[in-house]
Amino acid sequence: MTPHDWHHRIFNFIYSEATIPGLKEQLVVNLILFSMVLVVAAVAYFVTRKIIYRIVEKIVKATPNDWDDELLNSRLFTWISLLVPVAIVWKTALEVFDPDAFGADKVDSIVVGSGQILLVVSQVTAIILILFSLMSMLNIVERIYNRYDVSKKLPLKSFIQVIKVVLFIVGLIFVISSVMGKSPILIFSGLGAATAILMLIFKDAILGLVAGVQLSANQMVSVGDWIEMPKFGADGEVAEVALTTVKVINWDKTITTVPTYALISDSFKNWRGMSESGVRRIKRAMHFDMQSVRPLTSTEIERCRKIRLLKDYVAAKEEEISQWNSEKGVSTEDLVNARVMTNVGTYRAYIVQYLKHHPKIAQDQTILVRHLSPGDNGLPIEVYCFSTDNAWVNFEGIQSDIFDHLMAITPEFGLRLFQRPSGMDLSANRYAE
Repeated sequence: MTPHDWHHRIFNFIYSEATIPGLKEQLVVNLILFSMVLVVAAVAYFVTRKIIYRIVEKIVKATPNDWDDELLNSRLFTWISLLVPVAIVWKTALEVFDPDAFGADKVDSIVVGSGQILLVVSQVTAIILILFSLMSMLNIVERIYNRYDVSKKLPLKSFIQVIKVVLFIVGLIFVISSVMGKSPILIFSGLGAATAILMLIFKDAILGLVAGVQLSANQMVSVGDWIEMPKFGADGEVAEVALTTVKVINWDKTITTVPTYALISDSFKNWRGMSESGVRRIKRAMHFDMQSVRPLTSTEIERCRKIRLLKDYVAAKEEEISQWNSEKGVSTEDLVNARVMTNVGTYRAYIVQYLKHHPKIAQDQTILVRHLSPGDNGLPIEVYCFSTDNAWVNFEGIQSDIFDHLMAITPEFGLRLFQRPSGMDLSANRYAE
C-alpha cells in the first residue's frame, strides 16, 4: 500500500466522506502519516545499526589481526546507520505531503512547500552523512597506516587532508545544488571563473600539498625525526606532518608549528642520519696556554714511558727522532736544528691512544686530535670522534667523562689550560705582590 492510499484511509478514519477536507484536515492527515514514517525510520535505524555492528564485530574478533579494531572504534557505522532512516524520509517526502490525494482543486501551497522542504532537508542530510562516512573511512585508513613503521618515513596525513578538502568541496557543491534545485554539473562548470578565488583561499593547502609530496618523495622529514630550524625556533622531534603545518615538540617541551612549505623553501638540519647510524659525533676543543708548550725533559720522557698507553709511542718516537738527528748530524741540545719530543705532541698522542682504547668510542669511525688556529684564547686542541651510544643523556655522560679525564691529567704533561682571568685571579696577584 502506497502513501497515496494511506491518505484516503487516515482521512476517512477521522472525517466522513461527505466532509470536504480543508487545510486543517489536510495537515492533520499529513502529520499523522509523517509521524508513521518517522517511527519506521527510527526502527530501521536501530535495527540496521545493531545488525551491521554485530556482523562487523564478529568478523573483527574472528580475525587474528588487531588493525581491524579501528573499525569498531570509529563512528563509521553510526553514519551508515543514520543513512537508512534519512533515505526512507527522502523517498517518501513528496508522497507523504501529496496534495493530489485530495484532488487537484484542493492543492494547497503549504502542503506542497512542506514536502519540498522535507525533501531538501533529507537530501542535504544524506549528503552530509555520506561525507562524514567517507571522512571516517579516511581516518580509519590513517590510524591503521600509522600502526606500521613505514608511516614514520612516509607520513600519510597530508595526503589524507588533501582528500578531505576535495571531499568537502564536492559535498558543499552537492548541498548547494540540492538547496537551489539545480544540477551540480552547472555549479562545477561555473568553478572555472572562481578558480583564482579558490587558489587564493586554499593557497596554504596547495603549497602544503606540493611540499608534502616533495618531503615524502625525497624522504626529507618524517615523524620522529629530530630537526633544527632556528628561523622558527624549532629544535626537537617531529610529532606530526600535516597538510599546512609540521608540529615539532622541542626539547624544552614547547611546541613549534612550522609551515610545511617552509621545509622546502628554507634550510633545516635533520639528525635522522645520526639516529640511524647508532653513533654520535664528539667535537670539542680544549684551550691551552701557549707559554706552557715546550720540549720534554729526559725525566719527563721516562715518566711518560711508564704510562701504559704511551709506552709504545715513546719508544717508536725516540727511535724515529734519534735516527733523524743522526742523519742530520745534530744533537738534542740544539733545539733549533734537532727534533725533540714536546709535551703538547705527546699529550695529543696520549689522547689518540686513550680514545682508541675507550669502550664507548666507535673504532670504525674517524678518531682525530688536531691543533686549531691559535688565538687570544690560547692554543685549541680539538678532539673529534664518535660515541657508540647516541642517546642524548648517555652521550653527554660519555663526552663529559672523557674531557674530565683529559683536563685532569694536563699537569702530568707540563701543560696549563687557558681561561680568561677572573676577579679572583687579579686579586690574588695583587696580594701576592
